[in-house]
Amino acid sequence: MTVLPAAPWRSRPELLRLVGALTRDGGAARFVGGAVRDTMLGLPVSDVDLATPLLPEAVIARVEAAGMKAVPTGISHGTVTVVSGGQPFEVTTLRRDVTTDGRHATIAYSDDWQEDAARRDFTINALYADPATGQIFDWFGGLADLESGTVRFIGDPAQRIAEDHLRILRFYRFAARFGRGALDADSLAAVVAARHSLRTLSRERVADEWLKIAALANPQPIIARMAGDGVLAEIMPEADANALDRLARLIANEGVVAAAPDAIRRIAALLPSPETAASFAHRMRFSNRARERLVLLVTQRAAGLNQPVRHLAYRFGTDAARDCWLLAGEPVATGYAIGALRNWQPPRFPVKGGQIVGRGIDAGPTVARTLKTIEEMWIAADFPQGDALAALVDQALAAVARQ
Repeated sequence: MTVLPAAPWRSRPELLRLVGALTRDGGAARFVGGAVRDTMLGLPVSDVDLATPLLPEAVIARVEAAGMKAVPTGISHGTVTVVSGGQPFEVTTLRRDVTTDGRHATIAYSDDWQEDAARRDFTINALYADPATGQIFDWFGGLADLESGTVRFIGDPAQRIAEDHLRILRFYRFAARFGRGALDADSLAAVVAARHSLRTLSRERVADEWLKIAALANPQPIIARMAGDGVLAEIMPEADANALDRLARLIANEGVVAAAPDAIRRIAALLPSPETAASFAHRMRFSNRARERLVLLVTQRAAGLNQPVRHLAYRFGTDAARDCWLLAGEPVATGYAIGALRNWQPPRFPVKGGQIVGRGIDAGPTVARTLKTIEEMWIAADFPQGDALAALVDQALAAVARQ
């Protein structure tokens, strides 16, 4: 019998309280999915999900009677989010699929643990553990696949994909996180054969999964594999022949400065132009903020770093300046450029309109144009102060007087 290690999360009081409510008076519950998988791999666990044969109504009644909050976040699919001690836990009733169309599933409740496990995607995600004894229940070889680094669909891969087409992208993401060596041949063949079905999914679901892939520690190998398999073209037809080279440059630069992974930055590397960035962001229904950031990064990368890093930082912010150099700079130069931003805050432009009016310029559009001219001169001179700044102002005003 394989037993779940005694990880710290298993003894959290808020979790023990929830387990107690679900298992008293003949009830039952087991840990399932990522918490079990990651604990077996020695990885940290943040989210804990539980499965139970109790119907959602019984789950709600039990946890509320124990003083916890129940939120019916996915009640149509048997999922209740329980807030215990301020921490959320998803509790899902055992299920089986009745009908599926690749996007939505009609489910029926079950009291069969293995039947519930059979509807999950990969063997490594279908591991259940008894909260009291730690005994692990593994009907499909998930433990062996964890040990060998194999990401494999449960049962018939084509059937699993037909149930939810998003599993195509999930296969690549999980293979990048947990896989070692060659991809499972049967799973890969099914994914490639079904790749066109990604077009039937909502853009929001595709975008969410794609962002998770782009945010991996190093997504370069798996994105290259997706490109070779024809999957990248299904979700990002805007990517051009140089996309992977730009991504490789970015990943190398991130390594030089130990930059944290960032999905939007990685996606910016794959897009060839501001127009394609705007098109992609619109199609994927990115937020306005994410769309604007993506277009800015692609625009500045395409411009070829035509201004010093501190000038970029003044115009667009230090984070954007750092990202532009990561996207377009050479590794050594990028290291120096980003080092120049360390502990540096963009200064405030010190000249005001009243000062210009006080020097004899009539209030109106001319003041605004003069301020803009002075600001550009000030940036180009690397933000001087004192006498050097006064000389710039005098020069700009003299030019206005000659007009």
